[in-house]
Amino acid sequence: MGKYIELTNDNFDATVKEGVSLVDFWAPWCGPCRMLAPVIDELAEDFDGKANICKVNTDEQQDLAVKYGVRSIPTIVFMKDGEVVDTLVGAQSKQALADKINSL
Repeated sequence: MGKYIELTNDNFDATVKEGVSLVDFWAPWCGPCRMLAPVIDELAEDFDGKANICKVNTDEQQDLAVKYGVRSIPTIVFMKDGEVVDTLVGAQSKQALADKINSL
């Protein structure tokens, strides 16, 4: 069963350097982030072994939020081999996110 990867400064670069990664920048107090959480969990199962489905708690990892220009949450950053290829801000549908991962 797939599970998303909780990213920190320590494991971020190593985790996203190869393949496709979806990184959800979120915070516990953010309503839309909580609505998106079950979608992220489902994507982690659907793409287990095919893509990295990751979350960054912006309260705990402010350096990463600043580095990736996260100004509002939820922000979803799509990466391929460590490079940012697209960014979506706000709650998204599972299908929209899955389609984006598949296109990479």
